[in-house]
Amino acid sequence: MKLAGKVALVTGSGQGIGRAIAVRLAQEGADILVEDRLDNDSAHQTLDAVRACGRRGAVIAGDIGRAADDQRVIADGVAQFGQIDILVNNAGVERRADFWDVSEDDYDLVLNVNLKGAFFVTQAFVRHRREVQAAGRVINISSVHEELPFPHFTSYCASKGGMKMMMRNLAIELAPLGITVNNVAPGAVETPINRQLLNNPSQLHALLGNIPLNRLGQPGDVAGAVVYLASDDAAYVTGTTLVVDGGLLWNYREQ
Repeated sequence: MKLAGKVALVTGSGQGIGRAIAVRLAQEGADILVEDRLDNDSAHQTLDAVRACGRRGAVIAGDIGRAADDQRVIADGVAQFGQIDILVNNAGVERRADFWDVSEDDYDLVLNVNLKGAFFVTQAFVRHRREVQAAGRVINISSVHEELPFPHFTSYCASKGGMKMMMRNLAIELAPLGITVNNVAPGAVETPINRQLLNNPSQLHALLGNIPLNRLGQPGDVAGAVVYLASDDAAYVTGTTLVVDGGLLWNYREQ
């Protein structure tokens, strides 16, 4: 197992891609801190799946969009398991609107969770790794929209573009600490956030026409990339984005 003896914290891991990442990391030997906004049934379903892999797990609730919660999430995780070796910044939201109709509340929600949250969770994680004088892994779940325009989702694209530059900057700044920082950028993945798309055959058909592999991604496709970046196989990889999109990014065109 590639991650035996490691502890990973996965934000937003109550469902979808986050749950798949948490379970796959557990299958590779890591103990898992399941973070979600609420201590709810969904988070505990992920926890049950982690424990079914024979690993330790715990649920930690916190609003990733609040810096105080970000600091507490890391502190609680360290208090429970003694260490956190791997941080996966997976929590994310999006809001669709024409640019001229975007509300301040929706803008703040998207930027706070997707970018500010990742910033301050990572800051607290780095402080922990400095204190214990140990290396670490930071893996951000970004999006092809860190590169690809997405009309009607400008705040989402801004948050992911910011995440890309944050990752590059931190990769340089944190390298002397032995902390690698990378992004995984999924394309269209079959998760609850895409329920509307999945229920619209014409939209789905048009999208599949842009994906050379001619299928939507699965959460496990993303989880596999995270395992690689968390493992010693990627010890010399930092400051890069691993795109997991079936070829969408370089084949995309507006219909």
